[in-house]
Amino acid sequence: MDSDDYYMESGEEDLYSDGADDYNDGADHDDDTDDTGFLGDDDVDSSMISSPRSHMNYVVLKEEDIRRQQESDIAQVSMILSLSKVEASVLLLHYRWNVGKVNDEWFADERRVRTSAGLEGGSVIVPYSEGGKVACGICFDYFCRIDIVPIMCGHAFCSTCWTSYISIAINDGPGCLMQKCPEPSCSVAVGRDMVEKLASFEAKDKYDRYFLRSYVEENKKTKWCPAPGCEHAIEFSATGTGSSYDVSCLCSHSFCWNCTQDAHRPVDCDRVSQWIRKNSVEAENTKWILDNSKPCPKCKRPIEKNRGCMHMSCTPPCRYQFCWLCLGAWSEHGEGTGGPYTCNRYSKAKGQGLHDEAEMKREMAKDSLEKYTHYYERWAGNQTSRQKAIGDLEKFLSVDVMKLSDKQCIPETELGFITDAWLQIIECRRVLKWTYAYGYYLLESEQEKRQFFEYMQGEAESGLERLHKCVELESEVFQYPEDTPKQDFKGFRTKLTTLTSVTKTHFETLVKALENDLSDVGFASDVEVTTLAL
Repeated sequence: MDSDDYYMESGEEDLYSDGADDYNDGADHDDDTDDTGFLGDDDVDSSMISSPRSHMNYVVLKEEDIRRQQESDIAQVSMILSLSKVEASVLLLHYRWNVGKVNDEWFADERRVRTSAGLEGGSVIVPYSEGGKVACGICFDYFCRIDIVPIMCGHAFCSTCWTSYISIAINDGPGCLMQKCPEPSCSVAVGRDMVEKLASFEAKDKYDRYFLRSYVEENKKTKWCPAPGCEHAIEFSATGTGSSYDVSCLCSHSFCWNCTQDAHRPVDCDRVSQWIRKNSVEAENTKWILDNSKPCPKCKRPIEKNRGCMHMSCTPPCRYQFCWLCLGAWSEHGEGTGGPYTCNRYSKAKGQGLHDEAEMKREMAKDSLEKYTHYYERWAGNQTSRQKAIGDLEKFLSVDVMKLSDKQCIPETELGFITDAWLQIIECRRVLKWTYAYGYYLLESEQEKRQFFEYMQGEAESGLERLHKCVELESEVFQYPEDTPKQDFKGFRTKLTTLTSVTKTHFETLVKALENDLSDVGFASDVEVTTLAL
């Protein structure tokens, strides 16, 4: 087996890999079409950290899978309700591709469903004719009947007006799927047959894309992969007892099916959403301005103090001069009020307790900013380390594995333990990154939880650092040996395999604890963590 073969076998397994093959038979995942190459930024063998779910609860759909399911639903509704496929398509679009609801509503009140979905209108309209010709309802010119195109409601329009009407609707966006008859008072739907008959090739292609995408976007069980340029969809089945929505697409992108952000197990979507908003540059800049500036007493623009003197001058056109401490006019200040570096008025007011609240708020803002910086730096640092690890794994699989195989006279298939180590590092960096977002929102009042969390996080992080250092530095030694004994490489294999296993155990324990919201904090004293003296 060459390195690429091993890579794909290791990297394509999902977090919920047990029993996945049976479930995935519905999606035509041929090996010759799944040529994803190297790992993307979010690809990882997520089975490196086990999950409580008993089987994979999603399936990746390629475009042909989506189209096949869509046509199957249309054919099913057409057969059960004895309708044409065009009429079945109109019904399914109206009921958001919910086959069960279409059948229930139809058999409950067929006439109401026909009217609401646009399968029939009022009385049939007989077009006005003169001299054997029929008037178009849009341009009002007269045409031979062969040039007039009617729909089921009876309203007739010339082919030129129809083509223009349909093309404009398609160019306006997906709303063209629910387009009605051009007659303002008519609610009869314009079906796919009219588009096929009258639209240009480009318009037909665009309509077909909208039609296909509606099957995913209107379906509560499917979502598009959010990776740029990816046209795969994920069909999610809410089964099992776990709460994770992390999924992996064939394009190598892993994300949360619930919120479509990057995969973030074990942190819940609400905390991730809060953290992402917190990280937005605009939000943090606004907070910094509020916490580190004061408004000009005259024009109210925020002023940052960037020098030692208390004499502040607002920028043009305001140019107001004031005291930074008490915000009073500088014309009223001088040697008698303490000079340029202090303010007797402020000191007197502070002594009376007038400025205590403002100072307290400023101090709290400073502490808050320092706390955020602490957690953000570690969140971002693990993301950077993860990206570096992905690059190192790609380099190992494309270049280093062959060198190591040649130098050590070992088949590439026996070097899989190094790939496993890198995959474990990539997944653990992802988990560790999100634990810092979790830690940021832990309440200060929950001291026991915080101590339990920091202990488990510290143990997991130290194990990960040992593993990362071992595979990153020690594996390079064996790529360029002159006379390195084979016993040394065997020792390296044993050490790396053990570190990989121990690190996996640490992170499984950490993930389980966070998914249970640290409910086992009362048993923290009973937690035993295996450590290695390496």
